[in-house]
Amino acid sequence: MLRVLLVTDTDKPIGDLRDALAKLGYDMLPEPATPQALHRVVERERPDVIIIDTESPARDTLEQLAVMNATAPRPVLMFSHDANQQLIRSAVNAGVTAYLVEGLASERLAPILEVALARFAQEAQLRERLTQAENELAERKLIDRAKRLLMEQQKMTEPAAYALLRKRAMNQSLKLAEVARQLVDSASSSPSFPSSDKPREPR
Repeated sequence: MLRVLLVTDTDKPIGDLRDALAKLGYDMLPEPATPQALHRVVERERPDVIIIDTESPARDTLEQLAVMNATAPRPVLMFSHDANQQLIRSAVNAGVTAYLVEGLASERLAPILEVALARFAQEAQLRERLTQAENELAERKLIDRAKRLLMEQQKMTEPAAYALLRKRAMNQSLKLAEVARQLVDSASSSPSFPSSDKPREPR
């Protein structure tokens, strides 16, 4: 059961929306939050979905969302009466998953939520793949740098330098990139790399 946090900066009653979501089977947090308290309430209550009802999202609201999106992203639906395109782009950049200006019709809540959840899951997968690709690239660069250090300090060929890194990784039960980082980190304080386990150069 998804926990839903309602956020509002209007004077409109929000009880009907709460009742409609409860009837759809969502676990509603007891009290709506103000935009100013959004980050604090999210940290305390850990909702799965956030629904924001606003006349027009203020800068403080978008800043709170941006902080939350950077540390603990989650699906955010924003219902607003402001159709300004620049404001919509700012809201999406701050982490809003779906921005709607048609109003809060209870019969539309279920499909809107399902679409928002699906979109958020897809974006999360893309972020994970991007992070993985960036990490792999950083590791390859680190290993290449470590190989160059060995080639310069120990007068090795590239295959021999790579073989030494692999041997150290196996001996220490570490990832190849971790051994490479150790070598690179020690390079500034140590003029030469220990050669006791240097593999023989091929004849």
